[in-house]
Amino acid sequence: MSHLLNPIPFPPVILILAFALDLAIGDPEWLPHPVRWIGRLIAFLEGVIRRFTGTPAQERLGGIVLAVATVAAVYAAAFLLLYFAYRHSTPLFYLLSIYIVWTSISARSLKKEAEGVIGALKERGITEARSRLSRIVGRDTENLSEEEVMRAVVETVSENTSDGVVAPLFFLAIGGPPLMLAYKAVNTLDSMVGYRNPRHIDFGRFSAKLDDAANSIPARLSSLLMVLASMILGYNWREAYRISRRDGGKHPSPNSGLPEAAAAGALGVRLGGPSRYGGRVSEKPCIGDRLRAIDAHVVSSSVNIMYATTFLSVLLAFLARATAVLFG
Repeated sequence: MSHLLNPIPFPPVILILAFALDLAIGDPEWLPHPVRWIGRLIAFLEGVIRRFTGTPAQERLGGIVLAVATVAAVYAAAFLLLYFAYRHSTPLFYLLSIYIVWTSISARSLKKEAEGVIGALKERGITEARSRLSRIVGRDTENLSEEEVMRAVVETVSENTSDGVVAPLFFLAIGGPPLMLAYKAVNTLDSMVGYRNPRHIDFGRFSAKLDDAANSIPARLSSLLMVLASMILGYNWREAYRISRRDGGKHPSPNSGLPEAAAAGALGVRLGGPSRYGGRVSEKPCIGDRLRAIDAHVVSSSVNIMYATTFLSVLLAFLARATAVLFG
């Protein structure tokens, strides 16, 4: 079974080198990024498929075709590229593998975006902070207060601890870089077409459900790792566990509430509540207990938990891959 999931050998040292690159320089804007290519592929395929859709049923079928074609194409491209490199050039194989893993981990980028919003708030005021926040959240930001801006940052960092770190590493541990990149395709599909708006309510339904399914195990693993990270860092890990159990299922998403609840409990803050999307208010349930206001220190603490969770995830993925090498 291990051989079927991992037909191309994956030396665990590649993960360490890729993670070191993410820690050192993150995702430079000049670097060609696979997610941008995946996004272009999705936009192209959507344009082609929509020529043949009209009714809601056709939209739903077209959405299934889009998701299956995108994920299959991304996996096949990554697999064939790595297999060719493995057969003909060991240095090229290492470089490509490191590149895929490096660009699929988002820890440094999460830290940069979170600190960018707080820096804008401190140095240039609430208007600039709202603008900077709009780059990383889907909600309307024009009328958010300072605490609401910081609450949104904590929610985004916590949710993306799962989507941007733990989940990619989970799929890397199972099936190597091709499966890791296929997960990024699923995640990108959800972010591009998985919205419940008139344009995508039918067309994006399958992509949204596929993303929910792909993140089901990683989100629960993320919650547990965030509790452990909170213990290591000296935050309130008991409350992190209690709130994740109590409030993790309250979020409209079946997965996002779990890491948010762990962070809310560890930091003693309340997340969730009403948010505005496209001018319409979404009444999300509250997560956590408001023991303190959300300030810049809370945001920094959420980033610390994210980084500690990342280290734990890398360790688990490394051990899984090393075990596969030893006993595969």
